[in-house]
Amino acid sequence: MKQFIGTLIMLTIMSCKPSVQQAPIPPVKEEVKSFLENYNREYQKLYTVSSEAEWQSQTHIVEGDTINSTRTKAANEAFAKFTGSEEHINACKKYLALKDSLDDLQILQLEAILYAAGDNPAIAKELVAQRIAASTAQTEKMYGFKFQLNGKEVDPNKIDDILKENTNLKERLAAWNASKELGKELKPGLMNLRDLRNKTVQSIGYPDYFSYQVSEYGMDADQMMVDCRNMMRDAWPLYRELHTYARYELAKKYKEKNVPDLLPAHWLPNRWGQDWSAMVDVEGFDLDKIIKAKGDKWCVEQAERFYVSLGFDSLPETFYQKSDLYALPLGTAYKKNTHASAWHIDLNQDVRSLMSIEPNAEWYETTHHELGHIYYYLEYAQPNIPLVLRKGANRAYHEAIGSMMGLAAMQKPFLQNLGLVDEKTKIDQTQILLKEALNYIVFIPWSAGVMTHFEHDLYHNNLPPDQWNKTWWDYVQKFQGISPPSPRDEIYCDAATKTHINDDAAQYYDYALSYVLLFQMHDHIARNILKQEPQATNYFGNKEVGKFLHHILSKGATEDWKKLLKDNTGDDLNAKAMLRYFEPLMSYLKEVNKGRTCTLPETI
Repeated sequence: MKQFIGTLIMLTIMSCKPSVQQAPIPPVKEEVKSFLENYNREYQKLYTVSSEAEWQSQTHIVEGDTINSTRTKAANEAFAKFTGSEEHINACKKYLALKDSLDDLQILQLEAILYAAGDNPAIAKELVAQRIAASTAQTEKMYGFKFQLNGKEVDPNKIDDILKENTNLKERLAAWNASKELGKELKPGLMNLRDLRNKTVQSIGYPDYFSYQVSEYGMDADQMMVDCRNMMRDAWPLYRELHTYARYELAKKYKEKNVPDLLPAHWLPNRWGQDWSAMVDVEGFDLDKIIKAKGDKWCVEQAERFYVSLGFDSLPETFYQKSDLYALPLGTAYKKNTHASAWHIDLNQDVRSLMSIEPNAEWYETTHHELGHIYYYLEYAQPNIPLVLRKGANRAYHEAIGSMMGLAAMQKPFLQNLGLVDEKTKIDQTQILLKEALNYIVFIPWSAGVMTHFEHDLYHNNLPPDQWNKTWWDYVQKFQGISPPSPRDEIYCDAATKTHINDDAAQYYDYALSYVLLFQMHDHIARNILKQEPQATNYFGNKEVGKFLHHILSKGATEDWKKLLKDNTGDDLNAKAMLRYFEPLMSYLKEVNKGRTCTLPETI
C-alpha cells in the first residue's frame, strides 16, 4: 500500500510540472524509416517468388524440362535486380554516413541491405545474370544426375547404405567410385561459377567471393582461416586417437592383415569421410529396429512433439501440406534433391522442409535438426523483427541450434523418456561418446580443414582447374588422414560431389563454428538449467530450456552474435565445452590404442 501511495504522489507531482517539448525526430531518421519500410515490403515479395521457384526446381526435376529452370532464372534475376539496385546501394551508403542520427536497428538493416547487394550488384548486371543462369543449370545437373552402380541406376541413399553396412571391399569400392562420377559432370559448371562469383563481388570492391562470404561475420578471410586452424588444433589430439582407432578397427572388420597408414576412402561409412559414427553400434542402443517399426511419418511428428514440449507452438498446418518429406517411390517420373534442408519461403509463416525420410536413427536425428531450423524461422518471424533481419544471429547459429537439438534427441535419458530405450537396459556411456566423437570431432578436420581450405584456394587464390583434384586430395590426406582407393587425376572433380561446393559456396566453415557454438549452448543448458551431466541430458518437456532457446532464436539478426552468446551463456566463443564433453573418451582411446602405431603428426 505504501508503495502504491508513493507512486500516486509521484505521478501527481509529475502531472503538475510544465510539459516538456519532446525533441523532434531528425528528418533523416524519418526518411530512413520510410526507405526501410518500402524496401522490406518489396524484399519479402520478391524473396517469396524466388524461394517458391527454387522449391519447385529442387522438388520436381524432370530431365529435359526447362519450365522450372526458366521460371527460377527469371525469379532470381528479379530478386537480384532489386537487392543489387544501384539506387539502394547509394541510399544505404548515404544513410550510413549519417549513422549518428539513426537507431541501431536502422543501422543493422542498412548494413544487411548492403551485404545482400554485394551478391547481385547492378553495376555488374550482366555478370549477375550469367551467374544466376549458371547456378540454376548447375543445380539441375547436380540433382538430376543418374548414379549408376553395376549398370543399374541407383539413388544416393543406396550408395550410402552400402558404405555404412557392406563389408565386401570390392562392392564398397564400386559404390564409392559410382558416387564420384558426378564430379566429372559438374567440373565445367563449377569452373564457370567460380569465375562469375569472383567477378561479381570484385565489381564492388571485395577481393574474392570467399572474402565476401566471410565478411558477414565481421571478419576477413585471414581471420577466418586462423579461427579454422585453431578449431582443428584444439580437436587434433582426440582426432588423432580416433584416426588410429579407425585404422585398426576397420582393418579387422575387413579382414585385412596390413593396417594402412592412411584410411582408404572406401573403407569409411561416408562418401567424404566426414562422419564415421556408423562404425560403432552401441549395445542396447539399436534405434534403427525400433524406429523402423514406427515408420517415417513418426520421425517428423515426434520431432515436432519435442519442440512443443519445450513450449513452442505446433507447426503450421501448411508445413505438412507443402513440405516434401519422404523418399520418392521407385519409378517416379521426376527426381528431387535428396539433401535434407529447411526453407523459409516467405520470411513469415510458410515454412517447409525437403527431406527423404526413412525410418532409421539417422533420419530421426536429422528431422530434429531440420525442425530446429524451422522453429528458428518461426521464432523470428515476428512483427518486431524487420524482414531483412529475419535470419540467424550469424549463419553458424542456425546450424548450431539444429545440431544441438539433434544431439539432445539422441541422448540416453531423452530416449528413455520416450520409451525408445528400456530404462533397465545397461548402455556403455563410453561407446556412446565414441559414436558421438566419430561424428562431431571427425567433422572438424573435414569442415574447418578440407572444405574451407579448398574453397579458400578456389576463390581467394584462384586455384587453376588443372590443380583442383590434386589440391583436394592433398588436403584430405593432410587434415583427415584419408587416401583415395586409387590415383585420382584431373578428369575428376571430387570436391564438386559435395553439394555445398556448388550451391552453398564458400560457407562451409559455418558448420565447424556451429559445432563449437552448439557445445557451448548445450553445456550451459545441461549445467545451469537442467543440472545434469552434458553427456546424459533430457530436454524433453523442460520449459526453462524452451525459454533459453526463445531468448536466442527470437532475436533473429538484431543483435551482434558475439554479444548474444555472451549474454546467454556468460562466455565468449571457444571450444572448451566441446573438449570437456569428450574428456572421458580420451583415456579410453589411449588404452585401446596401446601398442598401435599412430601415423598422424602430433600437431596440425
